[in-house]
Amino acid sequence: MKIVISLILLSISFASHALPKLLHNVKGYSINNGELVTFNSILFEADTILAIGNKQDIAKKASFSLSIDGKGKILLPGLIDSHGHLLGLGNNLQLIDLRNIASVEASIEKVTGYTKNNPQKHWILGRGWNQVLWQPQEFPSKKDLDKVTKDRPIWLRRIDGHAGWANSKALELAGISSKTPDPKGGKILKNKKGEPTGILIDTAMDLLEDKIPPQSQLEIENSLQIAFEHLLSLGITSVHDAGIDFNTYKALLNLSDKKQLPIRVYGMLSGGDKNLSTMLKLGKVDQPFLKIQSVKLYSDGALGSRGAALIEPYSDDADNTGLLFKSDKELQSIFDTISSYDFQINVHAIGDKANKQVLNAFAQLHKKSSIKNKRHRIEHAQVVSVGDIPKFSQLGIIASMQPTHATSDMNMAEDRVGSERIKGAYAWRRMLENNVLIASGSDFPVELANPFHGLFSAIKRQDHEGKPQNGWYSEQALTPAEALTSFTINGAYASFWEKQIGSLEAGKKADFILVDKDIFSKDVKDIWQTKALETWVNGVQIFITSE
Repeated sequence: MKIVISLILLSISFASHALPKLLHNVKGYSINNGELVTFNSILFEADTILAIGNKQDIAKKASFSLSIDGKGKILLPGLIDSHGHLLGLGNNLQLIDLRNIASVEASIEKVTGYTKNNPQKHWILGRGWNQVLWQPQEFPSKKDLDKVTKDRPIWLRRIDGHAGWANSKALELAGISSKTPDPKGGKILKNKKGEPTGILIDTAMDLLEDKIPPQSQLEIENSLQIAFEHLLSLGITSVHDAGIDFNTYKALLNLSDKKQLPIRVYGMLSGGDKNLSTMLKLGKVDQPFLKIQSVKLYSDGALGSRGAALIEPYSDDADNTGLLFKSDKELQSIFDTISSYDFQINVHAIGDKANKQVLNAFAQLHKKSSIKNKRHRIEHAQVVSVGDIPKFSQLGIIASMQPTHATSDMNMAEDRVGSERIKGAYAWRRMLENNVLIASGSDFPVELANPFHGLFSAIKRQDHEGKPQNGWYSEQALTPAEALTSFTINGAYASFWEKQIGSLEAGKKADFILVDKDIFSKDVKDIWQTKALETWVNGVQIFITSE
């Protein structure tokens, strides 16, 4: 059974229990000043760490009012997910989950069951389907969903969020027909007769999603709280929310004002939101649990749906080079605007053409201002020309990468880009060799939010079944210390929070977790099964699990 303290009580919890506590009999790890340190005790008072080290040594230097026996558990800094989508996660936990379903027939069966069990819902919404897992590996059709219902609209986002599957009713409500042109940066797939198939890619999804009734502020806040509870149960104490719209922005501010944010949120303003200018003019937000001083942009789509922008055509689609969302001039103009507000610029770039375009735009910005002071980021940095990798460190660009993308994509990535371009894809070791700082995340709900899946993928480059046996391009794997660094102090640095969180040191916040497996043991094959037993934020235990 899992127990999470009510968010309503957090403001009380964080203000109380100020007496010094010594948590001892643990096997603790932290990356401090670039080095892995170990300890068996941690002393903290209120929300602040006083010391880490040996119990006897700490006891000689300081007094404490409460002694807590850690019973030999593994203690780590609170983990930081540097790229996720909070509202998407909270919503997903309430919708149809089509992840890892091996056929279109089985997917339809799950949608049918949900539709029958939720007669009150007009729009049937879900996410997670992946045609790469099916035989044949082909996009589904609106006809498949029409068998479920022709009277209620169905809309199911692909696992990567860059394509969606609609039934005829949803297309009708969106006004999408054979005469509807492709929007810039998107594609409406059509059959030989010119009729929409039901698959919408990238910006074409907006045509349909604009017709879905918006959530109320109360519904948004409820979904955020569902996401927070889920993340705390996984050992995540801070998250970078990659693209918040105006309503989510207001919800986060409201929760922060009410002291109902249980984890530290680094919010990136959505570059596509019509209220971006308003949010920028309101200035930076710098509160104990909420920091907003960056903007999330998109330069291309995703590899799975062949929307990632490539310099040369796809190896498995000779007439396709993907979708570049903006011209060089348009992207540069947006960069200049965001930079004028002194906000960090974080750009989604998956294909090598997109990464090159974004790096070139940062280089132009570098000529105008001190770019290194902004800690700008490329989100995903998934397929990068090997010759472009050194440009990250030259320009001070952070590579915000997601280890599980490699192990999720290994069944199709080389098919998409071929044996030569794959050398710069998911190239974590090559990034480190070029002194690039990697901040790791999951990209939930595209991937599961579990950070130990990410640590496992980073270290082993295998799926949960241990395949391939020697790891997929295993020379690009990280060591356990490097992987932990990317999920802790690097994430703190990428969010301008490195003086408060990311490592366990005197003067920093007491954000830490107790887990059931040692990620530094010789046998790392079970790291992905690691469970968070306790999650502490600001020196307060706000999650505990018991069997």
